[in-house]
Amino acid sequence: MNLTQTEQAYVHAKQIIPGGVQLLSKRPEMFIPGQWPAYADRAKGCEIWDMDGNHYYDMTTNGIGACLLGFADPDVSQAVIRRIERGSMSTLNAHEEVLLADKLLEIHPWAENVRFSRTGGETCAIAVRIARATTGRDVVAICGYHGWADWYIACNLGDGDALGRPGQLMPGLDPAGVPSGLRGSAVTFTHGDYEEFDNIIRQYGDRLACVIMEPFRNVLPSMDFMNHVRDEVHRVGGLFILDEITIGWRYCFGGSHLALGINPDIAVFAKALGNGHPIGAIIGTKAAMDGAHNSFISSTYWTEAVGPTAALATLEKMEKTRVWEHAAHIGSIIQKDWVEAAANGGVKVSTFGVPCHAQFSWNEDCPKELKTLFTKLMLAEGFMATPLCYPTLAHNEEILAKHRAALEKTFRTLGDLLKNGGKEAVAEAIGGPVCHGDFQRLLK
Repeated sequence: MNLTQTEQAYVHAKQIIPGGVQLLSKRPEMFIPGQWPAYADRAKGCEIWDMDGNHYYDMTTNGIGACLLGFADPDVSQAVIRRIERGSMSTLNAHEEVLLADKLLEIHPWAENVRFSRTGGETCAIAVRIARATTGRDVVAICGYHGWADWYIACNLGDGDALGRPGQLMPGLDPAGVPSGLRGSAVTFTHGDYEEFDNIIRQYGDRLACVIMEPFRNVLPSMDFMNHVRDEVHRVGGLFILDEITIGWRYCFGGSHLALGINPDIAVFAKALGNGHPIGAIIGTKAAMDGAHNSFISSTYWTEAVGPTAALATLEKMEKTRVWEHAAHIGSIIQKDWVEAAANGGVKVSTFGVPCHAQFSWNEDCPKELKTLFTKLMLAEGFMATPLCYPTLAHNEEILAKHRAALEKTFRTLGDLLKNGGKEAVAEAIGGPVCHGDFQRLLK
């Protein structure tokens, strides 16, 4: 079998890099095993070229939600290049972090203090560390997805079953390597489940350091429930943390909580804040952030200058272009095109979620097979595509017209296969294994 350069690189990577990649969401098997292009040689706007020169429009996550302005935005890149040419690391601190702190506090009048990191997972870890230091408590209540660290994956250290295997409240996130002594330090609840959350308050209230939750991911939340969570955690002396890393700036400039009208004690940001350059921020009230004065929270590369420089340029362009409005507009068109193309092809789908984080689901009896074949057929048309799309500033009407044509062709093929051969015909057309499943996130 002759492999392309891109395929050869991934085969080799799996021999020397455990898991093959650094991020589960970028593992090719999550899309279509053996057929998804693993590596980008170049990326610009919403376009990607793999190592073999194949060109694709990205109609998936666009950097797992990190590049809201599009890949290699020229204004952000220019600011970063200028900073690199002057030196992005030295023995002294980068003044850009002070400017960025001022900007974030200007955008969020409720907040008074800021700390920085470089990745989303460590941003959440810092926020939880600060909450524990401020309150002097250990237990964390969780709703949503917050990364890979021990404090979070500890929620999957259940009491186990008859065979002694650890329980997994969130299937797909294995707690292997997480100290068993952390069992009971992190507990989970599902968005909208009052009974589940209130049981946590009753059982852990005097030990509860904080609640950390995503405001929402795809579907707008129940504000009655959000307010109930905030009020109850405050009543028992804990802190209320909102994780804006995913929905963040794409739903509203400054984060979804500003649009929803609910202020946390601490909020965390990453991903789109740097438009592809590593930067994370933890903002909060002085009272909530008090523990940061005493807890040891320190790392060399939190002091480099590229991250805050990129964030300052990103925030300026976000505000100037009102990119969150563009993302909502583009996403609504994509949702409409999915539904119409599927209906024309005789395939049943339904869209859900806010347009800036558009998604559709299959209303057929072989969703995983259809998802895999959909991805394969769209790749052949020059589009990286799944039933999920994070629109960016780089997506425009011309690209959407090409995407629409590819959708019409793809859904007609899917509809013909379903009509004439059903699940077996769809599976055969894939020509290999189906995509792997995702992990549970506790909210949509």
